[in-house]
Amino acid sequence: MHYRMHEKPEDKIVRCIRGSVWDVVIDLRPRSPTRLQYVALEISAANGLAIHIPDGCAHGHQTLTEDCELFYLMSDIHREGAASGIRYDDPAIGIDWPLPVSSIHPRDLEWPLITHTSNH
Repeated sequence: MHYRMHEKPEDKIVRCIRGSVWDVVIDLRPRSPTRLQYVALEISAANGLAIHIPDGCAHGHQTLTEDCELFYLMSDIHREGAASGIRYDDPAIGIDWPLPVSSIHPRDLEWPLITHTSNH
C-alpha cells in the first residue's frame, strides 16, 4: 500500500484499461473521521470505473485477471524519496483481499505495520 510523504499534495486517479483489479484506498489523514478505514472496489476495462485517491491516502491493488494495465493521472511529478507505504496485510487495517496473495514485490513486504499512534 503506497502513499507519498511530501509537503506538496498528490492526488491520483486510477483506471484499469485492460483486465481487472481489486483497488484499495486507505485513509491515513490524521484528523479524518475515517482514519485507518479503507474502501475497495473492482475496476476493470469492462466496467470503465476509475477511482480517485486523495492526498493523505494509501493505495494498492490486486490483479484479478492475468493481463492487467492501469492508467494513472497524478497531480504532481514523481519526487525521489517521497514514497512510503504500509503492509498490505496489516491487521490494524484488515483488508479483505478477494484472492490469496500469491506474488508481491519484496519492497512491499518490507513496509512497516501501521499503529493507531503513528503519524502517517
